[in-house]
Amino acid sequence: MTDNKYKVGIIGAGMIADFHAQALQAMPNTELVAAYARNQQKADLFAQKYVCAAYSDLEQFIQHSGMDVVTIGSVSGVHLDHVSVAAKAGKHIICEKPLEVTPARVDEMIKVCDEAGVMLSGIFPRRFNDSTHIFKEVLDAGRLGKVVLCDTAIKWWRTQEYYDSGAWRGTWDLDGGGALMNQSIHTIDLMLYLMGDVKSVSASGGLEAHHGIEVEDVSVAMVEFQSGARGVIQASTACYSNTGLPASIHICGDQGSIMMVDDKFSIWDLMHSNQEDDGILQQHGLQSSQSGAGAADPKAIDFQWHQRNFENALDALDKNETPAVDGKEGRRAVELICAIYESIKNNGIKITLQ
Repeated sequence: MTDNKYKVGIIGAGMIADFHAQALQAMPNTELVAAYARNQQKADLFAQKYVCAAYSDLEQFIQHSGMDVVTIGSVSGVHLDHVSVAAKAGKHIICEKPLEVTPARVDEMIKVCDEAGVMLSGIFPRRFNDSTHIFKEVLDAGRLGKVVLCDTAIKWWRTQEYYDSGAWRGTWDLDGGGALMNQSIHTIDLMLYLMGDVKSVSASGGLEAHHGIEVEDVSVAMVEFQSGARGVIQASTACYSNTGLPASIHICGDQGSIMMVDDKFSIWDLMHSNQEDDGILQQHGLQSSQSGAGAADPKAIDFQWHQRNFENALDALDKNETPAVDGKEGRRAVELICAIYESIKNNGIKITLQ
């Protein structure tokens, strides 16, 4: 945890900005000082809720006295624009997923931050769960032996009203895609963090349960990792569930198998067990009553996941280090998802990643 006190402003006043504000106000080393939205009334309502200054003029917001960090919770396809303005004003940046909607736009974002000498951190909160750290340690220690398979599943539900609630939702230019880019990117990033880079992918997808949008609500991708392992990604917002189906990742090797459901382990089956395994399952094992955070209702996400991500970024800033999710790390999931889209648009052709 950083020792400095940071004055933070938020770009955006929608649902995700609420999580940003709640996380920031739970941290002793941050002060939420300002919020920006294009609509002044929306900015005013948000500012009244979280007791900060309200702006509908971006330049005035950026010049708010003493503000040194900006979090970005605006529409995905304008992240580059907002990052550019903030970076050129010398503000450090923590940007919501996806960093941008194409690898090229992420590259521009990284470049403008490097040139301005400011920090760029992405937001992938699932990386900062205790269970994720345990999973990563087990894999790095080789306890699963030779890893051969990885199943990643995000079988979520979004209503038609969800897509109808904003003109940007379900568009290529502003949303960047559908179930893959908007909802599943968190678990896809987790897959990459645990498994390493993907060598190639082939995929199928389409629009099955919604109308009036440009993008997919269901897709399946077969991936080959650089390590030689294979995997499958299932991503959807067309899988109805009243309580929500949790996101899951299941990794299998020739000496073990572990499945993580959201942030709990549902399978922990290792050829060579040790004395710590029982304690891990007692503390981080799946409870039968658990449902998926955000699976059916995007407002159900716990802000504490964001808080851990913010704490990592600000601690890195305090120590002049690189945050765990810098621009390069944030780019990886965008690159893979865009490769999946390319495969879908070309009838499942195999796409090789650089």
